[in-house]
Amino acid sequence: MIAIIDYDAGNLKSVQKALAFLGEESQATRSPREILAADKIILPGVGAFGESMDQLKKYGLDKVIKEAAAQGTPFLGICLGLQLLFEGSDESSGVEGLHILEGRIRRIPDAPGLKIPHIGWNSLHLEGQGRLFAGIPEGAFVYFVHSYYLKAADEAIVKASTEYGVKIHASVEQGNVFACQFHPEKSSGVGLKILENFARLSPEAQGQA
Repeated sequence: MIAIIDYDAGNLKSVQKALAFLGEESQATRSPREILAADKIILPGVGAFGESMDQLKKYGLDKVIKEAAAQGTPFLGICLGLQLLFEGSDESSGVEGLHILEGRIRRIPDAPGLKIPHIGWNSLHLEGQGRLFAGIPEGAFVYFVHSYYLKAADEAIVKASTEYGVKIHASVEQGNVFACQFHPEKSSGVGLKILENFARLSPEAQGQA
């Protein structure tokens, strides 16, 4: 069972639909017991960083997420779900993120001809041997919707990047924790393959974040 964390941040149904297409059983939940008992966990999300951290704390999910990451359960953050795993964001000054991974979320800088938010398809540059990207070709296109981007403290965790006026750390992996700034559930066949790779992680692939 894949638990999809429900903290009123949207985007649950499209993730569930993609997993169902792959034949994977999933459940949207905010129950600590169900989340911690799940085989794998996904933290989706669209919206503002500060408000979403408030929602996680309201339901006590900030502590649950940290416990799940620490116990080695494969964990995937998507879009805002990626951002919340880090230390903080330019979008919400003074608001602390989950601090599961090190780095900050920066605003995409203004530039002539560059539309913000960044909405659309961009190609990925694959870096290292990211387990989410097994079978994915260099330059594959995925779908983004965001105004803020990740700058990871340790570039060794970055497994895919893209360019949009600045180098964007588009996907990271550290131990059992994975995250994508783009939306795999909206990225056609490439995205489905990424979700399939996550869903099929073996116990041997697990490790402490």
